[in-house]
Amino acid sequence: MPLYKQAGQIPNKRHVVFRQANGNLYHEELFGTEGFAGLSSLVYHLHPPTIVKEFGTPYSVRPEIAVEDNLQARSFMGYRLEPSADYLESRKVLFVNNDMSIGLAAPEQSMEDYFYKNADADEMIFIHEGSGTLKTMYGTLDFAYGDYLIVPRGMVYQIKFETTKNRLLIVESNGPIETPDRYRNNYGQYLEHAPFCERDIRTPHSLETFDVAGDFLIKIKKRGLIYPYVYGTHPFDVVGWDGYCYPYAFSIFNFEPITGRIHMPPPIHQTFQGKNFVICSFVPRMYDYHPNAIPAPYHHSNIDSDELLYYVDGDFMSRNNIQKGQITLHPGGIPHGPHPGAIERSIGKKETNELAVMIDPFNPVKITKEALKYEQADYYHSWVEQKPEETIA
Repeated sequence: MPLYKQAGQIPNKRHVVFRQANGNLYHEELFGTEGFAGLSSLVYHLHPPTIVKEFGTPYSVRPEIAVEDNLQARSFMGYRLEPSADYLESRKVLFVNNDMSIGLAAPEQSMEDYFYKNADADEMIFIHEGSGTLKTMYGTLDFAYGDYLIVPRGMVYQIKFETTKNRLLIVESNGPIETPDRYRNNYGQYLEHAPFCERDIRTPHSLETFDVAGDFLIKIKKRGLIYPYVYGTHPFDVVGWDGYCYPYAFSIFNFEPITGRIHMPPPIHQTFQGKNFVICSFVPRMYDYHPNAIPAPYHHSNIDSDELLYYVDGDFMSRNNIQKGQITLHPGGIPHGPHPGAIERSIGKKETNELAVMIDPFNPVKITKEALKYEQADYYHSWVEQKPEETIA
């Protein structure tokens, strides 16, 4: 996120003496996810962020792979995922490759007695159901239905939910999750043709400084293991910070769709880019306005990427019998397109109220055993048009 921000107390120069009222030095920390070359922030702690009191026994959360190689269109009913009380226990990985993982979660409780840090991956948390706050050392981010939360790797956070009914789509990326390059100029400013701008990005507010000693459990994920660490001071003891690396929120409802006289290709919906993948937002919009336009997407070949579509709400015009939380996987290597009847059905329509998140990994994903629990059988047959006598009541 190439936007400079600052909050709280910071010295007038980097790496200089900066003392507390009691004469002790504040403890400066450089926080960045790409060494000393990428985006970073400088944060100022009351105490060293290194006081480890106890190191617990790590445990595995590595997903079990069921399908290594896939060349079949598949569909998964995400709302079949049973809710779990704990946030981390509720997170289930469904698809994975060397660049990323894609999963769901349905937590019922807030993170009350621990904090979490993903030391491997940036996280994109899409809020399908629920609301609450994301707490970090940078302050508070409020979230609600339709929000994307972007959390840089290595950032300690704690989520407070306002309800027990929460549904999340989670992408973990082994590289930074960014907004598309083509939306920004050389200085990082969003261009006039971009489907969103700086005003749509919500950054942390209400910086709180916790000067508390004790036992603070931080569960750290590294290479598929959770390491329980107990620190001696509160992780949010920051008095001020500045820089370019911090969590932020963006609502899918602030994505301004790009439309045209004839059908526009999927890149117009792009919202984020990552290492070998993109994320797109399909939102309510006016349909194509050429008098002979076909609003439904044309058949297209998936050669260079898999395509996963997570259905959020509304009537997705190119698919039949789609439900909330359903995920379709169209693998790279075979063409796909609208379901039978969708093309004719779309002609003459003026608008759509669909809401969906599309994830296109450029390397094939593996399918986990967890995903198979929710698979809709024989989805690949859904393009076969049935004769009336073949229709099952």
